[in-house]
Amino acid sequence: MYRLPLHGIRILDLTMSWAGPYATRLLADMGAEVIKIEAVTSWDLLRTFIGRPPTGERWWDTSPYFNHINRNKYACALDLSKPRGHELFLRLAKLSDVVIENFRADVMDNLDLTYETLSAVNDQLIVVSMPAHGKTGPERDFIAYGTNVEQLSGLCHLTGYEGGPPHKTGISYGDPMAGIAAAGAVALALWDRRRTGGGQYIELAQRENLINVIGEYVVAFTATGREPSRRGNRHSSMTPHGCYPCRGDDQWITIACENDAQFSVLCGVTGSPELARDERFADVVRRHRNQRALDEIVAVWTRERSKEDAAQALQGAGVPAMPVLSVPEVFEDEHLHARDFFEPVSHEVAGTWDIEGPHWRMSETPAHIRLPPPSFAEHNAYVFGELLGLSDEEIAQLEAEGVTGTTPTRAVHE
Repeated sequence: MYRLPLHGIRILDLTMSWAGPYATRLLADMGAEVIKIEAVTSWDLLRTFIGRPPTGERWWDTSPYFNHINRNKYACALDLSKPRGHELFLRLAKLSDVVIENFRADVMDNLDLTYETLSAVNDQLIVVSMPAHGKTGPERDFIAYGTNVEQLSGLCHLTGYEGGPPHKTGISYGDPMAGIAAAGAVALALWDRRRTGGGQYIELAQRENLINVIGEYVVAFTATGREPSRRGNRHSSMTPHGCYPCRGDDQWITIACENDAQFSVLCGVTGSPELARDERFADVVRRHRNQRALDEIVAVWTRERSKEDAAQALQGAGVPAMPVLSVPEVFEDEHLHARDFFEPVSHEVAGTWDIEGPHWRMSETPAHIRLPPPSFAEHNAYVFGELLGLSDEEIAQLEAEGVTGTTPTRAVHE
């Protein structure tokens, strides 16, 4: 039986919401033993995103948002603010390879769980912090989520239609981008540890990470001093380039015509060869200047066809074009099903659903979903009993003292 690439790596996961949990999900998918640590009085806010009133048995274990991001993980409840909880966490750190958190910049300091404290008990430990604004600077103590990071990175100011206001992306883009970066940073630090034998501290400021995504605009501005404009679906040079309506309600196709040759082919496919001889569209520069008129002409053709037929006709002739799929259509997509992209997950409270599989397909160590997302404190017995060697009586005493528990305090997020 093969072992996954991160088999044998233990990660203590203090993260909440999306950015941090997404990082640890990627690492868990690749075989790491990720232990998600929450407290009875400080638990992941995503557990409350259930899309209905918070009623019913163990409703905090039914959140689609939480369950999507926390598969392949273990979970325990441990209050790090209590002396006994602090002590037990240090014992866990001694047995682990990575600690990752995405708290506000001062939280780990206030808990006396700085890198210096943690590395003193385990000098091979890798510690990752993911504060929104970084650990230094005048905004270090500001709280921010992915939506805030988007605004501060410049991304939203670039997003929107010409002459219109800025738009947020709709998916809190800063979160998954930070998660991917953090997972990569952990992999690099683990590799470096093989070389040096020691751990290290990693700081990943989510705001700075997202600025890297718009790097070409940063370079252009520093080189020219000109502020980039919003273009909507249009491109700086390619025309036609956009999203066009198709037959039916809310049906769309995207087309990206890269050069003169593709434009000539598009004219033939759409039954308008005369467009290629039209002086307004004779070359890339003139097409770009007259793109509004060209978009209207292309839309006349697309409106008469289904998005699938239009895409097939254009693709078959060599013009880049794709139908815009809705979420239900993604789930029905024959190509994805042929590749076994979706995998079923069964949860004792939340039920059964399909979810996308791991990102990477490795020929020798293919990964799959091994564990459903954990219920709150589901693996207390494993963490406290097997890993730390505590007796049932000692675990019961921890519960009596509020250091651990099996049910979150609802008032925290109400």
